[in-house]
Amino acid sequence: MLDGGLSNALAARGQDVSGALWTARLLRDAPQEVAAVHRAYFAAGARVATTASYQASVGGFVEAGATREEAESLIRSSVVLARGVRDELAADGVERWVAASVGPYGAALADGSEYRGRYGVSRARLRDFHLPRLELLASAGADLVAVETVPDVDEAEVLVELLDDVRVPAWVTFSCEGTRTRAGQPLAEAFGVAAGGRTVVATGVNCCAPKDVLPALEVLAATTDLPGVAYPNGGATWDASARRWSGGSRYDPADGPGWVGAGAGYVGGCCEVGPDEIAALARAVGSS
Repeated sequence: MLDGGLSNALAARGQDVSGALWTARLLRDAPQEVAAVHRAYFAAGARVATTASYQASVGGFVEAGATREEAESLIRSSVVLARGVRDELAADGVERWVAASVGPYGAALADGSEYRGRYGVSRARLRDFHLPRLELLASAGADLVAVETVPDVDEAEVLVELLDDVRVPAWVTFSCEGTRTRAGQPLAEAFGVAAGGRTVVATGVNCCAPKDVLPALEVLAATTDLPGVAYPNGGATWDASARRWSGGSRYDPADGPGWVGAGAGYVGGCCEVGPDEIAALARAVGSS
């Protein structure tokens, strides 16, 4: 059982996540709020806390006024915060894990590019962007890395190679529309790339519309034996210029047992899915 969206949960607590750093700003300005959200998701039944590092990068923190050393420390702190909350609860004997979030290159552009892909940059540029953060998150003691919302196969190839270099367990999930990545490639090709990584333990989709989950899992089952990962958003549309979601939620926790039946070993929610929905999903999956 995964958690839900960090940004909406922070916003519900009165925090501003509209800037280019998005949730990563709170690592610097209000780390206790990030910890509070991790705590709320664990209380809802999540067994994995996904860190506030999705939109974090050394360059992004430096542009926001941090030194390089401070930027590196802030990225590591995302794991330390989640581990601290997890360890608070250790006495109950429930196993919990920390997944270090790694968003695509497009997330750091803060212009909605993670829903388009094909940024027009070289593989070398992608490698130089992703490697420092992966190394920092791995060194902070994350249990695994959550490579999320990858919009195209080209970036996935770079990331899978880096994961093998860093040697940390990971899942790789794609943003999709129907049975294609957001960049338009067949999901079968994307899942094949992810499954080729030596350290990739699962693959699937996230931050897609809920209706796209089952078709994606059907493609996954025909492509690889890896467990599926499914954590869609609420079903609204991201307005990159206004930096907000528009449209009502179509996330239904009752869909969870169907996702599990279709091969998902990891289920949860993404943007606009909060602790209440995760609690309902946990009940639905647990009772199925």
